[in-house]
Amino acid sequence: MKLKTGYCCGAVLAYAVAAGPAWADLTAQDVWSDWHGYLTSVGYEVSASESQTGSTLAISDLVLNMPIEGTGSGITFSADRIELTENGDGTVSVVMPATMPMVVSGTEEGEDYTVQVNIEQTGHAMTASGSPEKLTYAYTAATMAIRMASLMVDGEDMSSAATVEVTMANMASTTTMTIGESRGYSQRMTGDNIVYNFNFDDPDSDDGGVMSGTLAGVAFEGTGNIPAEMNTTDLRQMLEDGFAFDGSFSHTGGETNLNGTDGGDSFQFASTSQGGELRVAMSNTQVVYDISQGQTAINVAGSEIPFPVALEMAKTGFHMLMPVAKSDAEQDFELAITLGDFTMSDMIWGIFDGGGVLPRDPATIMIDLVGKARVLVDFLDPGFAEDMGMSGGMPGEVNALTIRNLLVSAVGTELSGNGDFTFDNTDRQTFNGVPRPSGAVDLKLVGANGLIDNLIQMGFVSDQDAMGARMMMGMLAVPGEGDDTLTSKIEINDEGHIIANGQRIQ
Repeated sequence: MKLKTGYCCGAVLAYAVAAGPAWADLTAQDVWSDWHGYLTSVGYEVSASESQTGSTLAISDLVLNMPIEGTGSGITFSADRIELTENGDGTVSVVMPATMPMVVSGTEEGEDYTVQVNIEQTGHAMTASGSPEKLTYAYTAATMAIRMASLMVDGEDMSSAATVEVTMANMASTTTMTIGESRGYSQRMTGDNIVYNFNFDDPDSDDGGVMSGTLAGVAFEGTGNIPAEMNTTDLRQMLEDGFAFDGSFSHTGGETNLNGTDGGDSFQFASTSQGGELRVAMSNTQVVYDISQGQTAINVAGSEIPFPVALEMAKTGFHMLMPVAKSDAEQDFELAITLGDFTMSDMIWGIFDGGGVLPRDPATIMIDLVGKARVLVDFLDPGFAEDMGMSGGMPGEVNALTIRNLLVSAVGTELSGNGDFTFDNTDRQTFNGVPRPSGAVDLKLVGANGLIDNLIQMGFVSDQDAMGARMMMGMLAVPGEGDDTLTSKIEINDEGHIIANGQRIQ
């Protein structure tokens, strides 16, 4: 019997975001009416009992149910009692139970599963203030946790085979909702730390694994827009209707430990970092993904690895801005990758450089690209991949590319450069199917001859091969300022001619 923990965990985390404390108003009944209307508009089936006592409206036996279209799965969220109390000062207090269960059920690969996850709070309080058109919610909790309570697969209790637990301490958030034709929101959240623990034991073998870790000094800041009517099963339509978000999550440091066995083989992984940030944004025109990480150390060991692997990086980063909407107009795109001051243990170096010939200074790879492109397909259309496969067409055309920064530094050498190119997509003959580029790139290479000398000493390169490499560098580059320095300006003109330092080479 297989245990589908990946799917279950994904559904749990997705719903934890959607089920967070949200709607309220300045009167108890208006709070509930708005909440009920919002939930039904996004596809929930809502049932509950209402009772009014003085200034408090009690919502009892609340059940929210949403089938996940096309998956055979569904989500059910319940709360025994929620109290909405008018405080008499223009604010409303929302009191929720300490534990609220959520059940995810469905069928995957012929197996029926049901998983219950409890959302738990201690020392929590929520207050709504403002006006019906602009509401602000202040929420605090000593702890907030997501814990898997039970797991059933094909009628068999598998709860002991898996553990899912995520806890945040000293959480505080402020959310402002602006309600009009759509609902705009902005949110800030802070917490002391997040502690997570995932455990899996395959009941049919000795395979299993444990992953645990912490994130300290966590914070979130984001904005978004929610249409008045929204079909959550159709992302494309949601975005066309105005759904959008832009959120950044950061932490000041963290660690992760992973231990597991698979088929008798063992595996250990450990990492630490000194802070990082993740930003994700999406609208009906573009997607932005931006991640950066401070000083990071990684250690890997296992029965199939002959020796422990230790790596460190001072900075890592990845940035992408990608247009997703079909349009005849040019749209911006961006791509940047950073691997800064990468080092590895002497044990790894010893595999290919036992004599210590190569300089072991930290290595860096940086590339920063921006440009203009036309998007020829709708990336948000679920059928676009199949259509592209059948037609063999291109999803887009690159019209311009700027290399804002290129840097590769390793083993005593450094290559740097920048440049600009435009592309003629009507000419795919000059460069064998590639749109004809036009522009130039300026390059600088330091330490190349020293590297060749070291490779000869190590026996990796013969004297004859080294002579050929040096002749090629002489054709494409000229001496620059400083020892063992070469520079080169590579141009491609409108006729498709390639020119190196003023000399045509093709």
